[in-house]
Amino acid sequence: MMGLSLKMVLFVHVLVVLGFGINGVYGLLSSSTLRNIDNINMEGPYLGIIVPNSFEMNPLLQTGSFLEDHKMPYLDFAGRRFRIGRLENERVIIVMTGLSMLNAGIATQLLITLFKVKGILHYGIAGNANSQLQIGDVTIPQFWAHTGLWNWQRYGDGPEDELALESNGDYTREIGYLRFSDYYNGTNFNKHYFAIAERVQGLRLAGCVNGTCLPRPPRVVRVQRGISSNIFVDNKAYREFLNSKFNATAIDMETAAIALVCHQQNMPFIAFRSLSDLAGGGSALSNEAASFATLAAQNAVDVLLRFISLLSS
Repeated sequence: MMGLSLKMVLFVHVLVVLGFGINGVYGLLSSSTLRNIDNINMEGPYLGIIVPNSFEMNPLLQTGSFLEDHKMPYLDFAGRRFRIGRLENERVIIVMTGLSMLNAGIATQLLITLFKVKGILHYGIAGNANSQLQIGDVTIPQFWAHTGLWNWQRYGDGPEDELALESNGDYTREIGYLRFSDYYNGTNFNKHYFAIAERVQGLRLAGCVNGTCLPRPPRVVRVQRGISSNIFVDNKAYREFLNSKFNATAIDMETAAIALVCHQQNMPFIAFRSLSDLAGGGSALSNEAASFATLAAQNAVDVLLRFISLLSS
C-alpha cells in the first residue's frame, strides 16, 4: 500500500511540474512559447553562440555576416534574448549570459535544453596570465578549469589538519591535495573543434585602436589551459601564481561554467578568448583593458567567424 501511494505521489508531482492540461502551461513554458520553440527547432540544428556581455556581442551583431531570421529574429525567455539567424551559412542562436559563472552556466543550460543545438561556440575578452603573449592575441585553450572554489584553513593549520566540512565528505585528502597542474580533463569533448582551430592560427587581426598600435600584430594561439572564477584578476602576484602553478593563459569569469555544462550534456564546445590586458599589468598604470577591450572584442569576433566558415566547409 505504501508503494502504491509513493507511485501516486510521484505521478502527481510529475503532472504538476510539467503542467499537463493546466491552463496551457508546461512548467515555466507557456503554450505559445512552446509553439515558438517548436517552430525554431524545425529549422535546426543550430550552432549555439554564447557571449558574456553586450560590448562583446555588438560587434558580432553589427557585422555583415550576421543575418537575423526574418520570421522569428529572437525569442525572449527567463530574462534572456535568444537571437536567431545565420553566420557564414550556418544557422545560429546567439545568447548573452551576463557576468559571472552562475549566469554563464544558466544561459548555457537554457540554450541546450530549449533548442536543437549541435555545438557551442563561446567567445569574449580575457585577462592574460602568460607574459609571452600580448594584448590582442586570441587564445583557444584546450582545457578549462574553475579555480574559484577555495577552502581556507585556519591560521597555523597544515596539510594534515582537518578542513572545514571535511568530515561530512565535502572535501577529501585524496582530491584536495592533488597537484592540479599535473591533471586535465581526460574527456576531450572538443577534439574535433580544437583540430579545426589550428587552421585559424594564420588569421590576420587588428593591432591598432584610436591611433595606438600594439608592438606586433596580434595572432591566434592554441594554448593548453584557460581558467575561470568570479574574480576580476588585477594583481601581478596572483597572475604569476595562476600561470606558474596551472600553466594558465586566459583568465575570465564565464568559460569554465559553459565548458562544464557542455561536458555534462556531451555537447561539442570551444572557446575563443581575446587578451585585453596583462592581468595586474606590468606597472602601476591602470588596467589596459579600458583601452584595448574594443580591439580585443573585435579580434575575438573575427576568429569566431573564421572558425565557423572552416566548420561549414
